[in-house]
Amino acid sequence: MKTLNDFNFENKKALIRVDFNVPLDGDLNVTDTNRIEAAKPTILKVIEDGGSAVLMSHLGRPDGKRNEKLSLKHICSKVSGIIGVDVKFIEDCVGEKVESAVAALRPGEVLLLENLRFHKAETEGDKGFAKQLAKLGDIYVNDAFGTAHRAHASTTIVAEFFPGQKCFGGLLAKEIDAIEKVMRTGEKPVLAILGGAKVSSKITIIENILDKVDHLIIGGGMTYTFVKAQGGQVGDSICEDDKMPLALDILKQAKEKGVKVHIPVDVLAANDFDNNADTQVVDVDKIPEGWQGLDAGPRTLENFKSVILQSKTILWNGPIGVFEMENFAKGTIAVGNAINEATQSGAFSLVGGGDSVAAVKQFGFENKVSYVSTGGGAMLESLEGKTLPGIAAILG
Repeated sequence: MKTLNDFNFENKKALIRVDFNVPLDGDLNVTDTNRIEAAKPTILKVIEDGGSAVLMSHLGRPDGKRNEKLSLKHICSKVSGIIGVDVKFIEDCVGEKVESAVAALRPGEVLLLENLRFHKAETEGDKGFAKQLAKLGDIYVNDAFGTAHRAHASTTIVAEFFPGQKCFGGLLAKEIDAIEKVMRTGEKPVLAILGGAKVSSKITIIENILDKVDHLIIGGGMTYTFVKAQGGQVGDSICEDDKMPLALDILKQAKEKGVKVHIPVDVLAANDFDNNADTQVVDVDKIPEGWQGLDAGPRTLENFKSVILQSKTILWNGPIGVFEMENFAKGTIAVGNAINEATQSGAFSLVGGGDSVAAVKQFGFENKVSYVSTGGGAMLESLEGKTLPGIAAILG
């Protein structure tokens, strides 16, 4: 696995696929700079070696047409400020003007190309378009984990034009390493905490990780499909009746593999899906009609904490309750606190997947876990055991 450290970029032009698909407000200001900050060490390594960096990214979904609101020029000054280098910008990503601008780059300079997705050829994985991009660098660096599951021109196809001259950027290498720790090399006991609303969205992850983990915590809306499948009463809680046989099969597989499954024993139930609804703590299998479980209960959280604190490798994917509502966020916060405590005691903790990352940011756990993944879909596909095309292209 070639990384940045396998190359000296002196007098070289690095073509770097970054993930600058950042949120913008109504005035086109960047509202979350995490992805830019995550790419900073890779860019600095190139320019500190005495090379120049050509950055390419997408922003939003312009569907192959130019859209001024999705131009990367809006983020150029923010990138300059974060990296500490005046970043140049050019209003296209292929063609003679772009090639001339790249040729004029001196060591230590950085050029940001226009939104790749202004060209339909990018998402189509067009080989001709990838070949044009390949003219813009001596070494190809993929540092965009968030798009590594897409076989697009800039993430996968372009790598074909850099035999022996391609590598993973610092961020992508960290992501691969973090997933490796959970799936293969992590110290035991290994724990996976899976939350979120639906079993159906987590089936392939659960089936793939049962061979790798010692403990599995089921939380969030998924809970009620497992509980009802075992004969419990779940009231008006979210439940996928058609997935009940699957839930029973997962429990059977786990037992055969020696994996301990931990399901909530009590829940905070509400008489409406509303932050101000009436609430009561009830046994998870005795939720009255007209009530729905919206968070884990106190006994459950004690059980979960005990499992978390005895684990040495922890994956957290999905919230424990409806954390967006203050009154039903306690379970997610309690799990975050327990993971923090385990991490302080030497455990390795990886958080990934859109909702759990959002929760971690909302409640200030970002620096209290070992690693927060930057790629939602890419992270989930990795956990499902799929080989991501953007990663395979560098290894090939």
